[in-house]
Parts: sequence; C-alpha cells; structure tokens
Amino acid sequence: MRALISVSDKTGVLGFAKELKKLGVNIISTGGTAAKLKEAGVDVIGISEVTDFPECLDGRVKTLHPAVHGGILAMRDNPDHMKQLENLKIETIDIVAINLYPFKETILKPSVKLEDAIENIDIGGPTMLRSAAKNHRDVVVICDPGDYSVVISEIKEKGEVSYETKYRLALKVFRHTAAYDAMIADYLRKEIEGALPDNLTLTFEKVQNLRYGENPHQKAYYYKEVRPYPGAMVNAVQLHGKELSFNNINDTNGALQALKEFEEPTVVAVKHANPCGVGSGKDIYEAYIKAYEADPVSIFGGIVAANRTVDKATAEEINKIFVEIVIAPDFTEDAIAVLTQKKNLRLLKLNDILAKTPKDAFDLKKVSGGILVQEIDHELYSDEDINVVTDRIPTEKEMEDLRFAMKVVKHIKSNGIVIAKEGKTIGIGPGQVNRIWAVENSIKQATDKTEGAVLASDAFFPFDDCVTAAAEAGITAIIQPGGSIRDEDSINKANELGIAMVFTGVRHFKH
Repeated sequence: MRALISVSDKTGVLGFAKELKKLGVNIISTGGTAAKLKEAGVDVIGISEVTDFPECLDGRVKTLHPAVHGGILAMRDNPDHMKQLENLKIETIDIVAINLYPFKETILKPSVKLEDAIENIDIGGPTMLRSAAKNHRDVVVICDPGDYSVVISEIKEKGEVSYETKYRLALKVFRHTAAYDAMIADYLRKEIEGALPDNLTLTFEKVQNLRYGENPHQKAYYYKEVRPYPGAMVNAVQLHGKELSFNNINDTNGALQALKEFEEPTVVAVKHANPCGVGSGKDIYEAYIKAYEADPVSIFGGIVAANRTVDKATAEEINKIFVEIVIAPDFTEDAIAVLTQKKNLRLLKLNDILAKTPKDAFDLKKVSGGILVQEIDHELYSDEDINVVTDRIPTEKEMEDLRFAMKVVKHIKSNGIVIAKEGKTIGIGPGQVNRIWAVENSIKQATDKTEGAVLASDAFFPFDDCVTAAAEAGITAIIQPGGSIRDEDSINKANELGIAMVFTGVRHFKH
C-alpha cells in the first residue's frame, strides 16, 4: 500500500505519517512536506522518484504526471486498467492526503497583492484530490487533518477503510475544492469588476449549528463569508450570555444595518427584525433613554444596538427591563459588571460597528428554486435632489427630524411609516398591506406626542388620505420619495393643511 502526502497545513501530519509507516504503508511526498517528514526520521519516496521527472518551475509542476494520476485513478477491479499499469510500470496509490495552498490566508492579509494571491492558487493539489475522490471506491482521500485519526483507526481495526468512510471523505473533498475555486473566482472578480457572473457560485464557512431556526421545529445553521466586511454581524465577539439563536442573529443584523445610518450617538432597539425605537443624543445614555421612551412596550425582549461604548449609567437603565442582546463597540468594566448580573443576556462586542457596509456588497434572498441578488440599499437620498414641493418650507429643526425619520424608515418593512420628533421615533408603522394603515398605526402608537412631529414614508403616497391623517395628528412636515401619478393630490392637500412636504426621489422598499 502506498500513500501520497503533500500538505500546506502540516497539523498532525507527522503523527499520521508515522502511524502509516507502522502499518507498512510506503509514503510518497513532495517539497516541504517531504523535508519535514525526513527531518523527523520518516522514510519517504520523493515525487521525482515516482515520476522520473524533476520538480520544475519553482515547484509549480511536480505531481501533474501519469505516474501519479494513473496510480490514483486506476480502477482496481478493472483488469484492463491494472494491465495498463503493469505495462507502464505504474504502481497504485491507495491513500491521498492533500490540503491546498493557503489562498484564503493569503487574501486575508491586509496588504496582499494580486500576484501573491495568484501564486497561492493550487493546481496540482485540487487535481489529485479530485482524482482520488472520483476513484473513492479504491482510494482513501483526505483533505482535512481532522480525518487522519479516523483513517488510522479503521485500518488498525479492520485492515482497511470502510466504503462508507471513503465515500464521506470523497464528498468532503468535492465540497472543499468547490469552495476553494469559488473563493478564487470571487476574489478575482472583485479585483476587476463588480458585476455578478451568469453562473454564480457562492462559498460560506460554517460558524455554528443553531439550536433551531425561526421556530423550534426548523433546523438551522450559521455561515459566514470568507472575507466578511468590517462591521459585519459575523465579526461580533460574544462576551456574555447564552448561545445566540437564529432570530437573535437575524434581529441583531437588522439593528446593525439601521445603526449604520447614524454618526451621532444613537441606539436602535429592534423587535422581530423591525426597529421599534430609535434615539440619537449628545451621548449614548441620552440616546438609550430616547430609544426606550419611543416604545417602552416593544423593546421588552428585543435587541439593543449602540454605536458608542456602553457605560455604567446606560447599563443600569438597560438592566431595568428584559432584553435579549446588547451589541456595542465596547463596554466599560462597570457596565459589564452590571449587565452580567443577568446570566442569559447576550453581550456582543463589535469594534468597528460604525463601519459602513461597502457599496459593492450584495443582498441575497432565497426563493423556491433560486435566489434573488441585489446591491445593498446604500443610498438614503442626495441633498442636491431634495425637492420641497409645498408652499411651506420645512424649518431647520423639521429638516433634521425628517432626515432622522428617513434613516429609520429605510430599515423597516414596507409599507412603512415613521413619525419622529427631536431625534427619536415616537411612532413606527411597519409591514402594512396599505399605506394608510401604516400611517394610522404609527399615529396610534405615538399617542398624544405627534403635535409638531414629522413623518417619513418609505414610498410615495398613492392618495392624499395619508396627508389628511398626518395633519389631523398635528404632524407638520412629511418626507417621501414622490413619484405617484397622484402626487399633485397629496401636494395640494399638504398646502391646504399647512404641512411642509419634501420629495427625495429615492424609494426604500424593504420586503
């Protein structure tokens, strides 16, 4: 029996090779792996002895040879294959242990150059892995050092590796090489263009198995991108509390996306993926108080996201109610001491929480039999494109609140309405099937606080009923995209009722 071992990740390889030698397996090896094994006293056959051809082109070509691939791909129960090997003086290779050049580790380096990335694209490794995986009935293929012990144990116990194990190892190889190639293609694409190709292959790495999905009867898993951008949810470090759930992760991600709209100290409270209270202030304590007061009912059991360090005073306020998660760029020691009094409260630290999502990022939605892919909604609106369409012009204070409200409504489910006043939300109407219901729900939530408030809509008003309802509640200014064939009806109604109205030209549906 012969084994070919050539690995970049040398974790466990010495022990594996020594165990194989004890079992009477001859070892073929290449380059650095061969040197490491020889240095440890393990007798190996150099690849050039097998191919009768020297390694060349700085090691780019060493295993791409019939003496290697013939020994791997020959079907042992095919007499013609075995006769050809005999005639060609090729011996079989029964175990292939390969892991690939560190392309991922290379591209994760901050100063990586394109030529360095290209030099770390493995060619021979994937070819041998795929050859061995294709012929897994006869060949044991290993791409993960974690499988060395399984292979050794089975050979010791049974004299061979079971077909079930060989099949599982082969499947792992095809997943591994597919992810490797997808990672290379994605890296090269981003170097020259932003558009997605006709054939889209994505690769993600598992973070963890989750207890369940949106509901207890659904299995769920958490995966991350190979190169997540700064400020992404997957970069958060959990400091305290029980394991995150599917809904925890999804809701926290929603809170983060809304939080990234703000530069000033801001707290976003989220419940069921919708902001339920948002507040900005001179410091994070004031911001939290505003977010809490915006909706003290819905914040219960929700997510709190802050874009400044959480201090003791803020922590003490948070601890007065039950929340699932607090995520922030940092926590003072006093704040941690306060918050960790609740054993189930999850504390997440995300250093670069203020980092904006890059404009070339994509949003994916799964549909039956396919996926929808779109650019992220990175634009709020352009100040140059703001159009005051009413006789009355918003005051400077109203304009501040209008912008604040639009930042929030961008992140609630459509049809969406947000009523805001003095840097905090006072009424949010998300996910309604018609816009007037969203307006009415937000007014109802705001109770008697709407006098002098402003209203933001994620899309245009189809009728003037929304303006009428806003005026009756005492709302003085409205911001919306415009673009309805009935825009004039809403403009005329606003003029009639003394409301200032601004068109942005940018819609923010969120489905």
